[in-house]
Amino acid sequence: MESSQNEGIIRSFVEMADNLVDDFDVVDLLTTLAHRCVDLLGVSAAGVMIASPPEELRLMASSSDVMKVAELFELQSDEGPCLDAYRTGAAVQQENLRAETDHWPRFSAVALEAGFASVLALPLRLRTTTIGALSLFHVEETPIKESEIVVAQALADLATISLLQHGVASEAKIVNEQLTHALASRVVIEQAKGVISERAGIDPAEAFSRLRGYARSHSLRLVEVAQAAIDGTLEPKAWAAPPDVQS
Repeated sequence: MESSQNEGIIRSFVEMADNLVDDFDVVDLLTTLAHRCVDLLGVSAAGVMIASPPEELRLMASSSDVMKVAELFELQSDEGPCLDAYRTGAAVQQENLRAETDHWPRFSAVALEAGFASVLALPLRLRTTTIGALSLFHVEETPIKESEIVVAQALADLATISLLQHGVASEAKIVNEQLTHALASRVVIEQAKGVISERAGIDPAEAFSRLRGYARSHSLRLVEVAQAAIDGTLEPKAWAAPPDVQS
């Protein structure tokens, strides 16, 4: 790996570790994971799915708000590399999705239509407990280097430890309560993205970026800012364009 990439990896681990406070924001943490994988590994898109009772995978964070990408993750609740990685607790890589139409027929068709040619899925795991999976998509038929897989898995493992840090991983009830709460937060944030998108006349991805930036600059949890946006109590400057991009 190049020196600049190594520096980026170190910064990413420090950034994620800084999130390990008593009341960290799960969606923000997993969104950081997805974006850092895109930035560091050169993949085209990344996303994180979490299993909720009764073990159904749900999209928690994504580097892209493109509808086809969201559809890809929705499909993986029934078939696809994320589901396989979650069930086996092992990495699942397909360098050529055109060759995988029999095993994942619907997923492969949507992925190819969206412009992706290869995919890697890694489990979110802590010892014998697997709580979800990280998917990395690429527009080219190319394998991800082993050294980069190690980095991605390490970031995924750190995120998993973060999710489970307030409970005992072997106690399924505690784990399920944590993940159910995290998924509920995701719903609130998605609703807030729609509200801000309409108010500011921007796309959902930019709306999320502004909400996230406001939450971080004011030391607030992302879900709290999102709920304020839905309730109509969030100050307008929260969704205003940053000074350097305002006309």
